[in-house]
Amino acid sequence: MTRPITLFTGQWADLPFEEVARLASGWGYDGLEIACWGDHFDPWAAVEEDGYVQDKLDLLDKYGLKVYAISNHLKGQAVCDDPIDQRHRDMLPDRIWGDGDAEGVRQRAAEEMKNTARAARMLGVDTVVGFTGSSIWKYVAMFPPASAALVDAGYDDFANRWNPILDVFDAEGVRFAHEVHPSEIAYDYWTTVRTLEAIGHREAFGLNWDPSHFVWQDLDPLGFLWDFKDRIYHVDCKDAKRQVGNGRNGRMGSHLAWADPRRGWDFVSTGHGDVPWEASFRMLNQIGYEGPVSIEWEDAGMDRLLGAPEALAFVKSNLFDAPEAAFDAAFSTRD
Repeated sequence: MTRPITLFTGQWADLPFEEVARLASGWGYDGLEIACWGDHFDPWAAVEEDGYVQDKLDLLDKYGLKVYAISNHLKGQAVCDDPIDQRHRDMLPDRIWGDGDAEGVRQRAAEEMKNTARAARMLGVDTVVGFTGSSIWKYVAMFPPASAALVDAGYDDFANRWNPILDVFDAEGVRFAHEVHPSEIAYDYWTTVRTLEAIGHREAFGLNWDPSHFVWQDLDPLGFLWDFKDRIYHVDCKDAKRQVGNGRNGRMGSHLAWADPRRGWDFVSTGHGDVPWEASFRMLNQIGYEGPVSIEWEDAGMDRLLGAPEALAFVKSNLFDAPEAAFDAAFSTRD
């Protein structure tokens, strides 16, 4: 059960797709988790332009790479977010932004997520990773007081917007792997429970397990894997380092930039943070996860050209398969 190790291209989308493929291949990655931004992959072009998908597959083949998942975090974020503001304008293409009318942005983003499912099937993959957005993340501090009715309405809004998207995923035989992440409808353990309930536990909607977001929230990434074992559709290897305990650095990050030592936590290159990687990989063996393990490289304090190959070597050294038999099976041997 040797699981492929891939590189998520989202943090490399400032580079041409072929350059990222060349780099990843040279470092020894098995494939790419392809981001749907930059020139890496365009779901609209995939469904509208003859030859677009084949050109991408040919390029991957040129560098000996496979694709096991595509990701569309940025457009997924806009499906439910409220407010829609300058942050979205900065990350959304004109096709989705349009005139900036908030509801129009949400509707166009939803249409792209439907096309992402269609494009994934054309590409030959069965998993799309991404975000959902949330109309109630703004209530996370619960002040001014947010009533239960307000929170309930947020989960209803999520279900109403995402169920039609998931209908297309079902029709295409593709699954959506939501990344549990602050700012999303499911950002910790209990909001994940509530989110799955909101859509009736439909199989098209599962989870992308990224333990970096668990570490700084003091959540147990191993227990999460065990409890949601039937919903782990994809794995991202990203690390985080806690920097609290000095009486000044706060859990919320203090609106400080990445790599600022005054932050209470930061993303760091895989293997440099507080994620219990060996235990995590052992747990993935226990739950029978056989999909790709994708390195999502984020570290504002390290050059990515150093970090990406180093992260690959680290994951390879820890990502061992479970044995075919328990060690004590040898005790039963008879002459």
